This record gives sequence, structure tokens and C-alpha cells, in this order.
Amino acid sequence: MIKKLLAICITAILFVSISGCGVKAPGEKGTEIIPAGNAMDCADEGAILVDARKFFDYRKGHAPGAVNVPRADIIVNQPHVNLLAPAEQIEKIMSSRGISNSDLLLIYDDNNNIDSARLWWTLKIYGHHRVKVISGGFKALKDAGIKMTADVPAIKETVFKASSLDNEFIATRNEVKRQVDDQKENTVIIDVRTKDELNQEGTIPGSILIDYAGNNFKDGTYKPIQQIRIMYLENGIDYDKNMILFGKTSIRGAQAYLALYNAGFRNLKLYDGAWVEWLANPMNPILKPEKPKKQEEESSGGCG
Repeated sequence: MIKKLLAICITAILFVSISGCGVKAPGEKGTEIIPAGNAMDCADEGAILVDARKFFDYRKGHAPGAVNVPRADIIVNQPHVNLLAPAEQIEKIMSSRGISNSDLLLIYDDNNNIDSARLWWTLKIYGHHRVKVISGGFKALKDAGIKMTADVPAIKETVFKASSLDNEFIATRNEVKRQVDDQKENTVIIDVRTKDELNQEGTIPGSILIDYAGNNFKDGTYKPIQQIRIMYLENGIDYDKNMILFGKTSIRGAQAYLALYNAGFRNLKLYDGAWVEWLANPMNPILKPEKPKKQEEESSGGCG
């Protein structure tokens, strides 16, 4: 009964919003994720395909003309793993792949849109906004009839210049700590890890668990905007909330960030240090999972 009432309430909220009386999306919708079937048409018109898979997977076969920018090229692992690389590293990588500031990039991976979203977020934070993610990645491209090739395209090195880091896209540990210490109603911290991870390790106090995998269908493609919004509405989150997302590292967090951004949300920040940084500081509070209470053994005999 409770689930039915919740579904009715969610439907009512959406109806009111669509009718123009609810919370308005602060950003344009549907601008960041494209279906695989459209990718090659865009490539034919001059867009650059970017394969975000590991180098050895790329060499085995990739979309025709795609250049390879794996996760390892755009992160640093000190003082913690999978952190945002500095601007000069991103400039060097993009330039060496023949990517300039004027190019439209279409990114794909074979990892539930995770690595594509991380590259998308990295480029956005350094001011390159002409970038989209191919929903479902490598598998979706093959399913769309794209014949893969092992031929590596000839690359003419360019000059890519990163803008100053856009702090609207990233949250620091201090920002997260301030929210934990003084929980503001218009701000929510979202843990994108799995329930098992939370149960084993705990989480940041006051956070809400919304597993990143829920943004995808089983075939690895992103769910449509309406379904993304419903999923977050079910957790009490609408366009008027400020959100800070984190995972174990924030690679998975970027996948959720992209889903929300594409759905029109804009008050988003990714806590790049994530759970590994939070755990590393003994001064940070941790919400430990509740241990299940042992059921009292029922008497199997007697007359009482």
C-alpha cells in the first residue's frame, strides 16, 4: 500500500511540474547523452570519437576513426587514487590525441558509461563543453551495426588549452564536512556506491544511498530523463536541491553526475576525494551500518 501511495505521489508531482507549477529544471535537458545510432552521423560531420577504454582493449578493436583516452591518462593517484589530473596533464593528453578546443567530442566506453562520464566531467571542469557521451558505449555501437577496426588513425597533434578549473563542478572535503556538521535542508550528499559497500564500510553521515547502477538499463544504456528524475524524486530530491555526489573514488560519481546534468539538474558537485579521502582522515565522522538484531530463539517444546 505504501509503495502504491508513493507511486501516486510521484506521478502527481511530475504532473504538476510538467504543467508548469512545479520546480523548474535550471538547465537544458538531453544535451549531453546521445544514442549510439546517431554517433557515426555526427562523426561524419566532423565530431571526434573518443574511446575511453583501456589501451589494450582499444587496440583489439574500436569504432572507426576513434582516438584513445583511457582513464589512466586523465587522473592522478596521489595523495589518493583516481583524482582529477592537473590542467597541464589534460592539455598534453588532448593535444597529443589531435583534440582542439573547437572540436565536438563523442565519448564511449565498455564500463557502464563510467569512464566516458569521468572524461566528460574532466573536460567540463576545464572549460571544454563540446562533449557528449554515447549511451551504452562500445556494445551499443556494435548493436547499432558499427563495424569495429583495429586500425589506429593517423593523428595530427594540436594545441588544447584548459580553462581555469570550474569550482562549480567539484566539492572539497571541507565543503562536505561543513554539510555534515551543519546539515542544510536544501543540500544533500549522495553516496553512489552499492548497498553492500555501505553495509561493509559505513558512509558519510547524512548521506543518501542511490546506487549509480540505477541510472542504467541492464544493457548499459542510460535511462531516459523522466526515469532519472523519478528515481531521484523517490529519494526526496528535485531540481531545487544542491547535491554533492561521491563513490569509493569519484569515478562512479561522475556517471551519476552526467545522468543528473543531462536531466536538467545543475546544482551538482562531485566530491573528488570521495570515500577513500574521507576514510583517510581520522577526524571525519563515519556513519557505521546498523548490525542486524539477532532474533530470539523460539522455544520448540514445552507447554508454556
